[in-house]
Amino acid sequence: MAQEQYEININPDWIKKYLGKVIIGIVVLIILGTAIKTVGPEEEGVVIQLGQYDRTVQPGLNFIIPFFETMYKIPVQRQLKQEFGFRTSDLRQPSEYTKTGFADESMMLTGDLNLTDVEWVIQYRIVNSYNFLFRVRNAEKTLKDMSESAMRKIVGDRTVNEVLTVGRQEIATSVEVLLQEMCDEYENGIRIDQVVLQDVNPPEPVKPSFNAVNEAQQERETLINQAEAEYNRVIPRARGEATETIQLAEAYALNRVNRAKGEADRFNSIYEAYIQAPEVTKQRIYLETMERVLPKIGNKIITDEQGGNVLPLLNLNSAPTKINP
Repeated sequence: MAQEQYEININPDWIKKYLGKVIIGIVVLIILGTAIKTVGPEEEGVVIQLGQYDRTVQPGLNFIIPFFETMYKIPVQRQLKQEFGFRTSDLRQPSEYTKTGFADESMMLTGDLNLTDVEWVIQYRIVNSYNFLFRVRNAEKTLKDMSESAMRKIVGDRTVNEVLTVGRQEIATSVEVLLQEMCDEYENGIRIDQVVLQDVNPPEPVKPSFNAVNEAQQERETLINQAEAEYNRVIPRARGEATETIQLAEAYALNRVNRAKGEADRFNSIYEAYIQAPEVTKQRIYLETMERVLPKIGNKIITDEQGGNVLPLLNLNSAPTKINP
């Protein structure tokens, strides 16, 4: 079988005609790709023309001059953060963290010359994109250095117990205030939203000893609180009972003294009356005594010596009491 041969004839004029258009189209696409920039809803676009600030553009489609202008997108509406002493390795829930290689950031000296491992997070926003780009060289790296400096300064003014226990919130607040003052001084266009102490621990070699001391202190505080509670329960009650007993004794003594004085005065008045009229006084004493005694006796019958004409009136179911005057 004879081998068939095909020949392709390319017209040089056709190549010259369309190759130029293809090249022009590619150049136009490249120019459009570099000229059209999309700024996200949380961003601002800072346009640099020939190395000098030109303008700031808002979110949406924006155009720049290719090869003469450059745009930097700054996330001004987004909260950013920097981590110290650790890094978030996995954002899935629950988040995973790693401390490998970041011990130099978190290890610092306290005011009483003890070492402590402080991990913290700086949450901040960019509020001025121009200052963020042009006032400070590498503003994020500068903010990191300022954060470490502020934290070491605040921690260096406090004891290790304050840093590890009761002073954590005060330290975070003080660092936030100091760091914002430094940002305002450098005019880096950053606003500090919050400083969070993620974790504060003693160094790993001394952690067991420190935990033992901390547990002993907590047990001591617990025993002191229990003793104070028992004291507050028993002592006021005992004081109240003692005061009540004293007041009852004083009232009893006052009552006995007043009664004794009254009886003495009554006896003296009766004696004076007896001196003046003995018979009348005897009769009066007898009547008053009978007045007190008779109500305490059951059935009473008072008769003369003969007792005549009384029997029908007697209550035979009870034993009468005969009283002769």
